[in-house]
Amino acid sequence: MKRNLSLILVIVLLVGIITGCSKSTTPPADNPSSSFDANKTINLVSREDGSGTRGAFVEIVGILEKDSSGNEVDRTYEEAIIQNSTDAVMTTVAGDKYSIGYISLGSLNDTVKAIKVENVEATADNVKNGSYKIARPFNLAYRDDISALAKDFLNFVLSKDGQDIVTKGKYVSVSNDLPSYTPLDQKGDIVVAGSTSVTPIVEKLAEAYQGLNQGVNIEIQSTGSSAGIQSVMEGTADIGMASRELKDSELKVLKSEVIAIDGIAVITGKENIIDDITIDQIKSIYIGEITKWNEVAK
Repeated sequence: MKRNLSLILVIVLLVGIITGCSKSTTPPADNPSSSFDANKTINLVSREDGSGTRGAFVEIVGILEKDSSGNEVDRTYEEAIIQNSTDAVMTTVAGDKYSIGYISLGSLNDTVKAIKVENVEATADNVKNGSYKIARPFNLAYRDDISALAKDFLNFVLSKDGQDIVTKGKYVSVSNDLPSYTPLDQKGDIVVAGSTSVTPIVEKLAEAYQGLNQGVNIEIQSTGSSAGIQSVMEGTADIGMASRELKDSELKVLKSEVIAIDGIAVITGKENIIDDITIDQIKSIYIGEITKWNEVAK
């Protein structure tokens, strides 16, 4: 009997030790970042060629450099995962805690984490005061022979009413001293094509404009900045959306209006332990010089 009791005690002690060890290695439920392994490889997510967001990002961060012939070269690492829309970038990053990407600040949601850049948060206020450095203009481009209806829509966008919508959308308004919009009971169709980053705010502007002009239908095509600009040049769209400055060659054919200033948020998975990053580190990551998260965490 004594031997049996001793055996039972030994078994109980062993179970307790094993259970204790199991508890000590399980990440707390309220601290998901404790499961993050900084020794893992950084998985780059970037936008496609022709994306205005990519064009602005690589220029601001220093990934766009001139070669010996004076030609600009985008040095984005060839192993980067390429996505062709803002939503696709967010979905990819949200599903991979070791990834990093960049998106329009106005499209940011709680599925991902925006990390500070040079210890400055990506907010509309910080874009406005100039402390957040990764920012770019949202442009609407059009031809000289723009229709009266499309021109009226532009007037609405650049009115107090339109810019109030811009501000509510987490973007920076182009001006605080603008006239109110007076509806003219317009009728007809407008085609707006281009940047997937500009699309969300233009959709809100179009909805409000159509509410004031019941006979108007605005079709919005999210095709990318360069494709949208090309559509306007070819006459298949009335207005082009670009999340970058227009090129000199484009400005020979088109005019443009800045409708908002937008930050570009650098995003990671929510479990990522990195909360702040420098512009030099971002550049090094995107050209393939920094490949592990522990090199950023130093």
